[in-house]
Amino acid sequence: MPIRFFVLLFLALTGCGNVFASEPVVFRDSSKLMQIGHALELYRDSTNLLTIDQIRKQPFAPTGQTVPNLQISPFSNWARFYIKNETDLPRLLLEVEYPTIDEITLYEVLPSGGYRILSLGQFQPYRVRPYDHQNYIYPLDIPHGETREFYLKIKAGEQAQLPVYLGAETTLNVKNTERNFIFGLYIGIILVMALYNFFIYLTTRDQSYLIYVSYIICVGLTQASQQGYTFRFLWPNNLWLAAHDTLIIPVLNGITAALFIQSFLHTRERYKLGHKILTGVVIAYSLVLIPTFIDQYFVANMMAQITAMTASLAAMFIGVKVARTGFIPARYFLLAWGIFLTSVCIFVMRNFNILPYNDFTYYALQVGSAAEVTLLSFALANKINIYRKEKEESQAVALAISQENEQLVREQNVVLEAKVAERTEALQQSNKELNRVLNNLKEAQTQLVESEKMASLGQLTAGIAHEINNPINFVTSNIKPLKLDFEDLKSLLKKYESIDPNGNVEQKLSEIEQFKQQIDIDYVHTEIDSLIKGIEDGANRTAEIVKGLRTFSRLDESDLKFVDVHEGLNSTMVLLRNNVPKNVTVHYNYAELPKIECFAGKLNQVFLNIINNALNAIKMKPEQGEESLTISTRLEANKMISISIKDSGIGMTEKVKEKIFEPFFTTKDVGEGTGLGLSIVFSIIEKHHGKIVVESEPGKGAEFIIYLPQNVPIAQSQAS
Repeated sequence: MPIRFFVLLFLALTGCGNVFASEPVVFRDSSKLMQIGHALELYRDSTNLLTIDQIRKQPFAPTGQTVPNLQISPFSNWARFYIKNETDLPRLLLEVEYPTIDEITLYEVLPSGGYRILSLGQFQPYRVRPYDHQNYIYPLDIPHGETREFYLKIKAGEQAQLPVYLGAETTLNVKNTERNFIFGLYIGIILVMALYNFFIYLTTRDQSYLIYVSYIICVGLTQASQQGYTFRFLWPNNLWLAAHDTLIIPVLNGITAALFIQSFLHTRERYKLGHKILTGVVIAYSLVLIPTFIDQYFVANMMAQITAMTASLAAMFIGVKVARTGFIPARYFLLAWGIFLTSVCIFVMRNFNILPYNDFTYYALQVGSAAEVTLLSFALANKINIYRKEKEESQAVALAISQENEQLVREQNVVLEAKVAERTEALQQSNKELNRVLNNLKEAQTQLVESEKMASLGQLTAGIAHEINNPINFVTSNIKPLKLDFEDLKSLLKKYESIDPNGNVEQKLSEIEQFKQQIDIDYVHTEIDSLIKGIEDGANRTAEIVKGLRTFSRLDESDLKFVDVHEGLNSTMVLLRNNVPKNVTVHYNYAELPKIECFAGKLNQVFLNIINNALNAIKMKPEQGEESLTISTRLEANKMISISIKDSGIGMTEKVKEKIFEPFFTTKDVGEGTGLGLSIVFSIIEKHHGKIVVESEPGKGAEFIIYLPQNVPIAQSQAS
């Protein structure tokens, strides 16, 4: 979690002492570094607008502190100091060892009255720094014996201090090399712990190890950002990230810490209130990101410090609560967290000058966080032993249970074998009975289907007989008068043949004329033409009926064929013409349709059953008037066609409509129907991968709409 969470407790601890610091810093020994914080005079610009010339006219106050504390402030702070060079070195170095300052600019007042200005900070690219280091190092070219006046302008969105060093380049390099070496050791420990726990995660697949690895990485990055190493090595050209990493990384550190504590202490099971508190901590840290991303540094830092302080105390409280439940890992957590909080307290007290700024206070936080990470790693490693012990105990219990189960299985095997033999015999007997019943059902089904076919065939035969009988009777009735007319013509021909050229020809012709008048020869000619025309019409009508029957039955087409639907409808109506009552008008609304792939005979059977049902529904109306039967076709989308057969019959209720396609369901009287007609219709349409829709209301007739594809998706070699 962020490290300076006690800042609110020490906001009043500012400006301790009234030592006058207007005397210059005299640098005499080039082999030593000088801390010159006590020589600084401070002024806070609450407008953030004053120029260097205006600042020089303002009243500065001495700090009296070895490391001045600038607190958390949205305003610009100015520091004034004087340096006199009493060495032979032509160049001195001034270092501000606080690398998280956003803006820091050094103004050197030149003897000519002008200024030498050098702006550094996290708002400036790293490449502009005169020295390759995360701290702010300024070269001072002060001739021997001269005194120069300097001003530092500092602006930081977070807690800021001014540990200022003055010395030669060699002595400054010695200090910084030592700092880098120790921080390298710290990062090495962090990386080792992260890799170690990640390896354990790969071995155990325990999510708590993965969360802890994330937490370790965030801890290391937090220290690296506070020491300026992230800006120096990770994103030296990303000014936005350089300015925000000291907030974003600690926020991520706090979130991963809360998640790790939840996982490590098993708060969901052992302390539900604590689990909810830690979830609230995650939410609170997430909210800190809002002012961070809109560059409200002061607000974001205050929120982060308050959240860190509250979360740290809450973590200790939750750890104590879980430890009291007897959970041993909680003791490791309290020890590690206690060491870490102690180091944080030392760091905060150093920041507020309660403790001196020295190597002990400088490295306290690194030592504390490294110790915390190491102790928690040991605690997590101990979980492997716990897992091993639990696994051994569970295996022992499982072995005992397995042995008991094995004994029970052996004892029950004898009983089971007897029951299996008994049950097998019963199943065999049941199987024989089921086979017998199944065979009976198949025979009954075959008989019912044949019965339905015979019923349909009976109706069809009666219609065909009536249709053929009419033209045949017409032909038969015309034959006798035609024969009589031919007899008269034959008699007339014989009279012509009896004429003797040498005899009395005129007398014979006179007799023939009298005979013509007697038989009315003109009428005979007309009657013969009429009778032959009648016979011809009867023969054509008979041929039409035979053709319709052949088209309807399609006896020569047992496979899928491309046929004209309208031909099938027309042939069906030809065969059913005798069944159409005289008060029923048949309307045909045919659209232009392509030929479709189907089993033509089966499809005609569908038309026959539906149209026959429609005619029966009309006949069942109690009051007969001008009734209608409408047959319509239409080309639908997705290569489908629709066939509508609509009648003005008695209609159906919703209850009847739901059951009409069920086998053996019929609304006819007993003995008048098998209840299989529409069931067969549904089966045939299903084999064509089509569908049938019924729309009907009682007293308003019924409409059957058949939808068929132009091509059957799965070809079937034979209709069942």
